[in-house]
Formats: sequence, C-alpha cells, structure tokens
Amino acid sequence: MALDEPNENDEVFTEAEFTFIIEKSLLEQAKPVNIDYISNAMGEGFVISTGMASDADCGSCSSCG
Repeated sequence: MALDEPNENDEVFTEAEFTFIIEKSLLEQAKPVNIDYISNAMGEGFVISTGMASDADCGSCSSCG
C-alpha cells in the first residue's frame, strides 16, 4: 500500500474514512480483494488478501520445496 492520486486507469473505493485506489487491470487479476485493519498485542496495520495465487501456491517449479 502507498499514497497515490487516482488516474483514469484506476478504480476508486471508499470505505469508512479510507479511500482505496487500485489499477483496474490489477483488480481484474486479484479479485476478490479484501483489506482488513487489525490491532492486537503484536501491533496494528492493514492485512490485504486477494484471489491471486502466492508463490507458495504456484506449483510451477520445484524450487519452493
């Protein structure tokens, strides 16, 4: 996540007091996208989860074990 200004290639979402901007083509690849805010004894921050496979899920090579 980073601060940015929207442009014509972006989709803009507002939830509570937060505005989120994501490039439209990335959104299509990543759907669904969930952004949660957590605060606990270990700290606080945003957790982003998407429908994109992680490197650990790829299975396309033997290098990840």
